[in-house]
Amino acid sequence: MSTQASPTRKWWALALIAAAQFMVIMDTSIIGIALPKMQTDLGFSQENLTWVFNAYVIAFGGLLLLGGRLSDLWGAKRIFATGWVVLLAGSVIAGAAGNVGTELAGRAIQGAGAALIAPSALTLLMMLFGSNQQELTKALAVYGAAAPAGGTAGVFLGGMITEYLSWPWVFFINIPIALIALAATPLLMPNAPARSGSIDIVGALTVTAGLALAVYSIVRAPEVGWGSGQTWGYLTASAVLLAAFVLIQSRRRDPLMRLGIFAAPNLAAANIAQLLLGAAWIPMWFFLNLYLQQVLGYSAFPAGAALLPMTTLIMLGMIVIAPRAMQRFGAKPMIVTGLIVLATGLGWMALVRPTGNFWVDVLPASLVAAAGMSLAFIPSLGTAISAARPEEGGLASGIVNVSYQVGSALGLATMTAVAASFGANQIGNLPELTNGFSAAFLGAAVIALAGAGVTAVSMRTPTTHSDLTPEAALN
Repeated sequence: MSTQASPTRKWWALALIAAAQFMVIMDTSIIGIALPKMQTDLGFSQENLTWVFNAYVIAFGGLLLLGGRLSDLWGAKRIFATGWVVLLAGSVIAGAAGNVGTELAGRAIQGAGAALIAPSALTLLMMLFGSNQQELTKALAVYGAAAPAGGTAGVFLGGMITEYLSWPWVFFINIPIALIALAATPLLMPNAPARSGSIDIVGALTVTAGLALAVYSIVRAPEVGWGSGQTWGYLTASAVLLAAFVLIQSRRRDPLMRLGIFAAPNLAAANIAQLLLGAAWIPMWFFLNLYLQQVLGYSAFPAGAALLPMTTLIMLGMIVIAPRAMQRFGAKPMIVTGLIVLATGLGWMALVRPTGNFWVDVLPASLVAAAGMSLAFIPSLGTAISAARPEEGGLASGIVNVSYQVGSALGLATMTAVAASFGANQIGNLPELTNGFSAAFLGAAVIALAGAGVTAVSMRTPTTHSDLTPEAALN
């Protein structure tokens, strides 16, 4: 999975890969501040407004395996460029939308583009840096740091664009970035030969529908009731579809996801760690932003600024600390320690008060949580993508992206239900709001602790820095 390229070209290519990761994460957060104006202009109901976020995340998470498979069959460079074209088209549709249906269609197309970009970007990263252990760890650190940067930038840009321009520009901003990426891709990215094989469209549709129903049922449960026939009907249908997907994969000659890939040492354990990391981290980020705005009274720009210390620490931790710690301690101790530290920060954050302030209730706990995220993310990501065979790099990249995104969607949906049951839906009632947010933070802490426990039990030891190469992972 390595390729020869000049040092300058390699690092410029990494900048483009990191920009891709920045973009696909930014597109999940940039719409947050714009939602109220979109609701007024397009006629969204309060119930359906969450689907501006969910349409993107479900299409993204549900189609990632297909994106990884296409990357392996047709070449990562070609799929990377195609993803930018699809993302550009979705951004134009979402920005120009005049009604609810068109808006959700545009967001889903954006998610489909992101599902092509994300796994092919990781495959290209492995092609460029996979032959050099030290460079690979640095490249993964830069790639990993782009995610929190994109999340925070989305909050900033969404607030500024909504306030000084108009909400369609939260989508139109993608257009020049996509055009630059399309122009740079032929110059910077390595070529990969196409391989023979079929595309499992039925499997892709089945897993996407199953994930969509799971998220929908959890999001709707607080309103219709956890014990209602509707909730359990959707959950049962989701389970049936996901079981059917596994059955289809076990019987197809060229499956979308070869089930045997999970026999690779530590691949399943690393993906579970990524899933639970996303399930703990994204709810924290979401509800912390709500606490800043709805309880502490911050407007959009100060709320984004309040997240900067956390984001800065994550970026420094991933780029400077994590690579050195990986060399010394290995992946498993890093993941377990990082998840425990994240759980500690979330537990601390659960002590937020209705009369709190940033310096006491937010900053210390958010920095502890950020430290945990920076320790756990890179080792689990590197282990997950390097454990597979070289020819299945796109599939491995797709699986780890699915793990994180599905964990994020389900974690956010579940913690939203928990928060609502403890009073987070009572806008204006600060004690009830704070109780709800506190319950969500505590629930996320439990998820992080569960991730630490599962990793400690299931990940093989010793897992050292050398395990970041595909050759070592398969030995």
